[in-house]
Amino acid sequence: MVDFTTTYEPTPDEVARALGQGVRQQLKIAYLVLPSVLIVSGLVCVLVDALYMGAVMLLVAVVFPLALTWSIRRTGRRRLTYLCVPTTLRLTDDGYEARSDHFTTTMQWSLFGRIVTGPEFWLFFVNKQFTGFLPRRALSGEQQAEFDDFLASRQNTRVA
Repeated sequence: MVDFTTTYEPTPDEVARALGQGVRQQLKIAYLVLPSVLIVSGLVCVLVDALYMGAVMLLVAVVFPLALTWSIRRTGRRRLTYLCVPTTLRLTDDGYEARSDHFTTTMQWSLFGRIVTGPEFWLFFVNKQFTGFLPRRALSGEQQAEFDDFLASRQNTRVA
């Protein structure tokens, strides 16, 4: 049974890393497929003597992931004042509640289509859309283990 409350304050670097990881998970196909298609198309253009078009496609294939990463960080920086505040979190078997001076969020575990457990964060997804994160450091080592076990049992139940 999961039922604990903790207070933490995400750091700006932590928020940037979590957003980067979450959005990369969400846009994994775009990160892989679009540059790959551009590289192949660019090479084909070069082979058929459309050098300018080929060079542009190859350049865009290199710049696209960098531009997307920059865009994610920029979006994250805009949200820092909203996210980098003392937050009280309550995790239960039913869901979680996060409270700060700026927001209150309550979510049922059943709403999440996927929860990615990583070494630094739990990343939450609703309909393949990255919706939030929880830094592992917000919980004690014992609570982290209990929460990981809880998530694993929920996933096994969902599969069965």
